[in-house]
Amino acid sequence: MDNSRRDFFQKSTIAAAGMISLTSGVSKAEPQDPDHMALGPHEMVKGLTLLSIRQKDGEETLGVKTPEGILDVRAASKALKKSAPLTLDDLLQGGKAAELNILIAGTRGKGTRFLVDESQITYGRLFQKPGKIVCVGLNYRNHAKEIGMPFPRVPPLFNKYNNALAAHRCNIPVPPRDISYKLDYETELLVVMGKTARNLSEADALNYVAGYCTGHDFSARDLQLELPNGQWMIGKTLDNFAPIGPYFVSADLVGNPNELKLETRVNGELRQSSNTSDFIFNTQQMISYISKHFPLQPGDIIFTGTPEGVILGKPKDKQVWLKAGDHIESTIEKLGTLQFSLALLNQGDSAL
Repeated sequence: MDNSRRDFFQKSTIAAAGMISLTSGVSKAEPQDPDHMALGPHEMVKGLTLLSIRQKDGEETLGVKTPEGILDVRAASKALKKSAPLTLDDLLQGGKAAELNILIAGTRGKGTRFLVDESQITYGRLFQKPGKIVCVGLNYRNHAKEIGMPFPRVPPLFNKYNNALAAHRCNIPVPPRDISYKLDYETELLVVMGKTARNLSEADALNYVAGYCTGHDFSARDLQLELPNGQWMIGKTLDNFAPIGPYFVSADLVGNPNELKLETRVNGELRQSSNTSDFIFNTQQMISYISKHFPLQPGDIIFTGTPEGVILGKPKDKQVWLKAGDHIESTIEKLGTLQFSLALLNQGDSAL
């Protein structure tokens, strides 16, 4: 394993361990901190599976998955003259679950007027402007073992930026070879916050989760690990390096996030197959730990780490990096299959 990756985890976890100590199991819930805050919307999205529709005019707007088809929220809101959140960001950050529920109720009995066939839509980005994209590294036991790393004492954190956000069935532009060529996959459970939280206990953490998505922490390993001092940010946040989708599923429909099967396929070949039960830090521990350092706001998203099977974990003579033309599928139980491809793009082309 490269020294830069090992040094990053050792330094970050040792420094943070002096502030908060966690174990790899579920720790005892601490008493509620007096500074604990719940400033965001208290009415959580419930019983819904949502997606984003890329409209013909280029707008990316909210859709509701129903047994009859996809409810086009923008079309219904306009026709019925009812206010409604038009994006998932607006729904979560503005606390507009009640508005959306009223609109959904108002479309009942109106036939297929506002429904579209999911097979006919172009997917938009589920998230366009979250306040934070927080990422947790080295969070599966078997992944740590495959790369020869000790389990971290606390969750190692890094970030992505909004330019990395991409839609289901997007193309990820392959960088010029002199920028990066060691491209790797990382299927990850995405946690979506629904209320503002600071200093959360582990026992209370899941009460602040709005829902979950299938996410992908696409990575350029040469940028991440081989530049001087390591460049995790650059290696993780090039354009479209965070595809998410196809769905946001509300937390009540998912249940326990720490018992979900996940898989990655490249050109149909199974590469990753694991379960979130292999987390080093479970969902409650991650949320609690992060919230003790900075508040999590409605609509903030958390990538929770990837399991074993990445290209980086293979012997160097067996590392065949991803290339233009490859097709990747990331599947998480109850959340659906995220698909995207790698493409060489000409200057000025859109990767969406």
